Amino acid sequence: MIKKIKEYSFVYLFGAVVYSLIEITFRGFTHWTMALTGGLAYLLIYIMNIKAKTRSLILRCLAGCAIITALEFVVGCIVNRKLHMNVWDYSQQPGHLLGQICPLFSAIWFLISFPAMLLSFFIKGRLFSGNPDGKGRN
Repeated sequence: MIKKIKEYSFVYLFGAVVYSLIEITFRGFTHWTMALTGGLAYLLIYIMNIKAKTRSLILRCLAGCAIITALEFVVGCIVNRKLHMNVWDYSQQPGHLLGQICPLFSAIWFLISFPAMLLSFFIKGRLFSGNPDGKGRN
């Protein structure tokens, strides 16, 4: 149990930091709510990817895209629409839903899911497998 808490805490923090760095790289800034959301998104992707490792990479990336898009919608409705924090606004993008999600960014989340999947196996194998050769048991 303690091992899983350490593993999931590391993965959450890793996702929070990496997503924040990606956003800073491409937008020039980020928001603390995006760090929290990025951490949760990566943790959910990590768990899904480890459990569904026998599924095709494309299906796992589609699932990753769905996870990120769903979180983005829920968080957007809370922080942008309810709390009026104005963290992002996709209302100028074609096909947007309430300005919180859009097809363009869902496609980007699909592409970002590829390295996220590969990183999850690296993290699991190298840091949390319990095997010196880095091969995971899950």
